[in-house]
Amino acid sequence: MTNPATTHQSGTIPAQPGPREAAESMNGMVEDAGPSGYPGAWQAAESADAVIPGAGPSGTPGARPTVKLREADPDDPPRYAPEWLELREPADAAARAHDLLDPLRIRLANLPGKSGGVVIHDLGCGTGSMGRWLAACLDGAQHWVLHDRDPYLLHFAAVASPRTAADGSRVTVETRRGDVARLTADALRGASLVTASALLDVLTRGEVDALAAACAGAGCPALLTLSVAGRVELTPSHPLDSEIAQAFNDHQRRDGLLGPDAVPAAAEAFSEHGATVRLHPSPWRLGPEQAALTEQWLRGWVGAAVEERPGLRAAADAYLAERLAACAAGRLRVTVHHTDLLALCRPAGGAS
Repeated sequence: MTNPATTHQSGTIPAQPGPREAAESMNGMVEDAGPSGYPGAWQAAESADAVIPGAGPSGTPGARPTVKLREADPDDPPRYAPEWLELREPADAAARAHDLLDPLRIRLANLPGKSGGVVIHDLGCGTGSMGRWLAACLDGAQHWVLHDRDPYLLHFAAVASPRTAADGSRVTVETRRGDVARLTADALRGASLVTASALLDVLTRGEVDALAAACAGAGCPALLTLSVAGRVELTPSHPLDSEIAQAFNDHQRRDGLLGPDAVPAAAEAFSEHGATVRLHPSPWRLGPEQAALTEQWLRGWVGAAVEERPGLRAAADAYLAERLAACAAGRLRVTVHHTDLLALCRPAGGAS
């Protein structure tokens, strides 16, 4: 189902508000949303021990700590809370691989029919951070199609969408609520580009294969950013770092999800469909200026490790307390490794 969003021409939406302002524009929808909504979302992390939903384990055994990718029970809460996405957005923007933009710009500039602008499908868009980052990096008119399972996140993304491209050209947006793991080439027909952030690692191999097939069938490139690489570096180091990291990686692979194996699997899948694949590191580099994000990441990272290996709990509790104290004192630095992938699929019609 497609819901055209109010865009640049109306003037009724303030220019590029953040998710918090977007929430305020919902006129009570958040507070009155019912069991599957976000009642009190902005207060979710007020407790010192709170983990923002999406920052760590879901709390429900076997549930995915991510956007909904399949049909779920109506009472199943959204996996990512807007405040977690807002908290990580600056780190995401700083981490994404700018080196992949030039080959992407060249491909987009040479697309047939580009005179009317480009159409960009953002999968699992969350609150729309990819659009806010990428639209300002590309020249020319753009129409963004935002995909997510969560209607509240789609609202935030539409309200906070960019209005202009790098050269001042117009940017418009529409939203589509649906299962991004079931996209087909027909659903992407007419697309100039497919994008996603932090999505590949929460897909299965079959879902990644289907995504590659859909992009190849539609003849559009894919820019898939911020997939976990399975490596974390903390300074100062601690004897438990590697054990927590391994348990977290095992948690990421539960239920057939690819986790840290996602990028190699996606590179293989796109290559098998004839795409030219480029990879580039995109690490978070967190220091004292990112203490709030580091704190939430730590709680989620350790929490997922303990969920995977309950026997770690006692040691992990002490470890987390020590790490949080170092974070609060400005002594902790963390590098969370990710990888960005650009797949240049053959354009429709067989041109290379």
